[in-house]
Amino acid sequence: METVISFIIIFGALVFFHELGHFIFAKRAGILVREFAIGMGPKILGITKGETIYTIRLLPIGGYVRMAGEEMDRIILQAGHRIGVLVDEKGLAKKIILNQKTIYPDILFLEVEDADLEKELYIKGYDEEDQLVRLDVARDAVVEENGRETVLAPQDRQFDSKSLGHRFMTIFAGPLFNFILAFFIFSAIGLLQGVPTNEPIITEVTDDSPAQEAGMEAGDLITQVEGNTITSWNELVDSVQDQAGNPLDFSVERDGETVEFNITPELSEQPQGDVGVIGVLYESPREQDFFGSFVYGAETTVFWFKEIFRLLGMLVTGQFTIDALSGPVGIYKTTEEVAKYGIFTLMSWAGMLSINLGIMNLLPLPALDGGRLMFFVLEGLRGKPVDRQKEGMVHFVGIMLLMLLMIVVTWNDIQKFFF
Repeated sequence: METVISFIIIFGALVFFHELGHFIFAKRAGILVREFAIGMGPKILGITKGETIYTIRLLPIGGYVRMAGEEMDRIILQAGHRIGVLVDEKGLAKKIILNQKTIYPDILFLEVEDADLEKELYIKGYDEEDQLVRLDVARDAVVEENGRETVLAPQDRQFDSKSLGHRFMTIFAGPLFNFILAFFIFSAIGLLQGVPTNEPIITEVTDDSPAQEAGMEAGDLITQVEGNTITSWNELVDSVQDQAGNPLDFSVERDGETVEFNITPELSEQPQGDVGVIGVLYESPREQDFFGSFVYGAETTVFWFKEIFRLLGMLVTGQFTIDALSGPVGIYKTTEEVAKYGIFTLMSWAGMLSINLGIMNLLPLPALDGGRLMFFVLEGLRGKPVDRQKEGMVHFVGIMLLMLLMIVVTWNDIQKFFF
């Protein structure tokens, strides 16, 4: 149950902040947001506030912000349609009823002659006395069909009507908020747990390792490698990992005295590839530093950003196979393992996942945020947008391929963890 709760909280936070980015920038651009959804599939819970419905849906595989002006969003009144209209005290149509199942007092029935519900906002039609009537439509009018109400979206409140810059930032804001969330998670770890000093102090020397054979001990402070000053554990790692098989001179401070060692790093298989190691472990002491916590948050965010990009490059160049990818099942099982090591390890895992989600969404693949941003870049270069039907077809094919990839990855996870 703890794993389930952890997974729901982490997944919910990542998706919520991603969609919150889209939502905030859409609102700032004046776009009408019809729905803010966490999850996909059938609706479990829905709360309407203002012109937006906030929903939680059944399948934990994503979320979305549905903005006015999308292909299935348009409301068109064809000539010959019989509609009902409610008019306010100013004579503006405030509600348009597309069926007569609901009975309202003072309803005006019209047979539509002509209508524009996006630009000029009017309806022309014949009333029950066969008189031609023209009504202006309120900007916040509601269209009701089969008991379901939809707020009208004038053209200037639709996504496609906004400037290229506003549209670009509305889409880019989703991944951006994932990076911001990661920064705050890592900063919170620094505030609550303390900031690692990152001093190159050995915590443990592994058995039968080059370091043990040379005489290194726990508590040794490594000060130099090959005459180069070492001030952090990261500098030590950088000095060793590319030197497998090459003897290196180490200077170590022990009990106030300097001790010299000559150690040859050995090759070790790591997730990021084969690297040189000398067989020492490290657990950095931590100190409370309010402002340093935010520096730590930024540095850790940048570190994982670079690391995920590097691993992605290895996948593209074939150094990883598709079996190395994980879907929801794999993430759930990893969350189960990570949760065993405590809340701070779980928070670090959530921060890394948030960065990963942001980067994956920025890839220039159809149906992802990066794919949409790619079309905006093309629009900027061409001076005009790509044909919407062609773009829609590209995104549709992309969605199908992504769904296929998700099925393959999920099946691999099931095989890996349960069989």
